[in-house]
Formats: sequence, C-alpha cells, structure tokens
Amino acid sequence: MCYNKTVCKKIGAFYSETRRGSEWGKKVKIGFDNEKYLKMQSEHIEERIGKFGDKLYLEFGGKLFDDYHASRVLPGFEPDSKLRMLMKLSDRAEIVIVINAADIEKNKIRGDLGISYDEDVQRLMDEFRGRGLYVGSVVLTHYAGQIRAVSFKERLEKKNVRVYLHYAIEDYPSNIPLIVSDDGYGKNEYIETTRPLVVVTAPGPGSGKMATCLSQLYHDNKRGIKAGYAKYETFPIWNIPLKHPINLAYEAATADLNDINMIDPFHLEAYGETTVNYNRDIEIFPVLNAIFEGIYGENPYKSPTDMGVNMAGNCIVDDEVCREASHMEIIRRYYTAMNDVIRGKARETDVYKIELLMKQAKITTQDRKVTVAAGEREQRLSVPTAAIELSDGTIITSKTSDLLGASAALLLNALKYLGGVDHDTHLISPEAIGPIQELKTKYLGGKNPRLHTDEVLIALSVSALNDPNARRALEQLPRLKRCQVHTSVMLSEVDIKTFKKLGVDLTSEPILKGKSK
Repeated sequence: MCYNKTVCKKIGAFYSETRRGSEWGKKVKIGFDNEKYLKMQSEHIEERIGKFGDKLYLEFGGKLFDDYHASRVLPGFEPDSKLRMLMKLSDRAEIVIVINAADIEKNKIRGDLGISYDEDVQRLMDEFRGRGLYVGSVVLTHYAGQIRAVSFKERLEKKNVRVYLHYAIEDYPSNIPLIVSDDGYGKNEYIETTRPLVVVTAPGPGSGKMATCLSQLYHDNKRGIKAGYAKYETFPIWNIPLKHPINLAYEAATADLNDINMIDPFHLEAYGETTVNYNRDIEIFPVLNAIFEGIYGENPYKSPTDMGVNMAGNCIVDDEVCREASHMEIIRRYYTAMNDVIRGKARETDVYKIELLMKQAKITTQDRKVTVAAGEREQRLSVPTAAIELSDGTIITSKTSDLLGASAALLLNALKYLGGVDHDTHLISPEAIGPIQELKTKYLGGKNPRLHTDEVLIALSVSALNDPNARRALEQLPRLKRCQVHTSVMLSEVDIKTFKKLGVDLTSEPILKGKSK
C-alpha cells in the first residue's frame, strides 16, 4: 500500500514498455570456439618459443586478461583466454608492461574500464602478481620529461618497481640507419630480464610494445645474447577478408590511433597469399628486417604476418553471428566517439573515420535495436529515455521522472522483469526516495534530486533485507552482463561507471542533459 499518493504518482518513472524477444530479437548465439582456440594458440606459441635461442620477446597485443573487445566481436571468446595460456608458461616467463608517457600526460582513459592508462598499469601489476606471474619492470616510451610521467615513475620506484625510459626517435620508422644505431635504439635504457620468455604487454594500443621489443633485440645483440621476437595480437585477423566486419570493428576501436587495416604486401610477394595486417606493423617491418639481418645474417620472417601467432580466424564457427556482433561494436564505437568529441576527449576526425567504416559495413545506428526503442519513446514523451535489450531479445524502456533518472528507472524495470516481479510492485518504498533526495540536495549540495543508478541499487539492497521481491530483483544483477543499453541523452560519469561495473554495453546519444528538444 502507498501512503503518499503524490510520491506514488511520481513513481511513474518506473513504468516501461516491454517488447518480447519473439518480436525484437533472439537469444545470444556463439560464433567462436574458445576451447579450440586455446589448444591451437598454445601449440603455436610453444612452437615459436622453440625456434629461438636464449630469449624470446613475445609482444601481447590487445588486452591480456580482459579482452572485452574480442569477446564482443567474437561471441564465445573468453576475455581471459590469453592469460590462461600464459599461466601454462609462468615458470619461464616474466612480464614487462609498456606505457606511452604521452598517454600519461594527457590522462588517456581505458574506455572499457573507465580508468586512466597509468592506473591500469598498477591494476595489471596487481592482477598478474595475484595470479603468481612475475612482473619484471615497467617501460615509459616516448619519454620526454612529461610532468605526469615523471611523477608516475617516482610513484612506481617508491614501490620498488623497476622503471626504464625509452625515447622518441626522429623520422621513426622510416630512418632505419638512425633507428638501428646507438643514437636510435641505443639511447633507450636496456631492460634487465632474467627469464627466457619476456611477455611485453600494455594498457592499450599505441603504447610502443613492438618498439620496446626491437630495442631489446638491438641491445641483446650488442651483449652477445641471441634473442627472438614474435607477436601475439588478435586483431586484425589475418586470414579473413580485409573488409570483414570483425576487421572493420578493429579499425573503429583504434580510430584515435588512425590504424588502417591493409593487405600485407610482404606476405603477398613472398607467398602469393593475401593476408591482412595493419599499417604500423607493415611500416615497421623493414626495421625489424634490418635488425634480424644484423643479428642472424637473415630475417626468419618474410612478412609481418609471419611474425604473428594468431589462430583466432581458424576458430570462428559461425561467421554470421560474428558479423552481426561486429556491426553492433562498430555502432557502439561510433556513439563513444561522438560522446568523447563533446567531452573534448576525441577529435571529429575519429567520428568521420567510424562513419566511413559504417558505410563500408552497410550499417546505420538504426540497426541497433535499443537505439530505435529509446528514440521512439523519447519522440513521444519529449523527456530523456532509456532502453535495454536483454539476452532473450526482450526490449524494456524507461523515462525520466521527478524521482528517477531514465537509466535508474531502467535498471529497476529490467530487474523486475528478470525476477518475475509484477511491474506495478514497488521495489523501493516511495517514502524512502524522498529522504535520499533531501540528502542529495539539502545536505550534499546537489542540484539534481533524481536518483542515479548507484543510488537506486543501494536503496534496492536496503529494501532487499526485508522484501523478498526486492531481494529477488537484486539477485538478477548478474544477468545484465552483456545486455545492450541506449539512452537518449549523455549520462553522468556515475551512471556510466555503474553500467560498466554491471558489464552492460552502453551507448548514448551525443546530447547533454537539458539540451534535447
């Protein structure tokens, strides 16, 4: 029973429109065989290690144990697959983490986790060590005395972490004589390592992993150490078409780096086989070739593709499922770039590039079901709205009210549906919302009285102590993982972080609150 009719009327924000999966979508399908991948990938890495003598530098591209991009575009791929393989080699391996000093200076954020690259370095160290892996050192690339980079270096060294400095080289990578000299790689500090397998990883792309490996080969050669190099990077996938949606999604993910997928000309010339690589690997290959010729007299690799050990393309079991998943990823990246432009975190050229990729993939934002659902309701009501697509394809929507923001209401609506709780049932006592709003505005100086997603979840957890319906709804939170959400306006950082923690794939229209028509 509701004792406050005014508040109960305002609770109308909880109201949603629900469209069943039979109409709007279908259950998630698997497009990638992860067990086959683990077996094939492990065998190829072991084989590559055996080809070299004293030491192998293995560049790990992408995310090592939380590769959510791969899990989104390759449904069935487990985010920790690379780590699981590395664990088998833990007694012979040490990890070197590389971070671009320029990324520290501009406070670059890891989009999937919402933390800065320098924070992620510490997180990576803690995660690796927590799993019994040895982290040998951290390397700051493109170091030029940046203030934040200096501070970061000092913080690490106070924790007894060895930090090495690598510098930018003029005309890199075209000036090979300079690069392969004491004034090029020779200026970089030599990374002291103790184990035969050195895994070089980073918080994100563009950190300088390959250059770090090549620099080490140069220094090892001067010290009489026979070392080799191999590359373990999931994307682009070398043995699928250049314009396959999976590879286009990789370009969208690295739009800020201006990475471009290309046919590997060296591989084509050597073998007459068309394979896919990307511009940075192709550009750097002559450098790698020169270094290997200096060490061994010849290069064991005839192409950038040869350097890789990526077997992901052989483990796609449903191409159509992966194509559809990649289309959705491109659209999500488009919205992320649009939002980042408004926040001053991205360039408009990043958006233009993804728009071009969308045209190549023959998709638009209207192909994302939650985008359509949220937009249609926003047009009818002229207030901010939100929509979620559950794993069975059901679409649920919500709207903003005096009590709740659209995203907070959406969580309650979805949890009710998943928990089999009647839609008209109050999961949170209406009388409890008023005091929370008073706390926010009267005592904490907030201007927006509406509850954010984190505040709604806290209130729901309190209700769950005595209310079985609230408890049942709260227990559904894990089922939101990998669900799709779209909002008609940009969200606060609080709401964005809450959705990230829930594992929800979120997009928002590039419209600030209060700016919509």
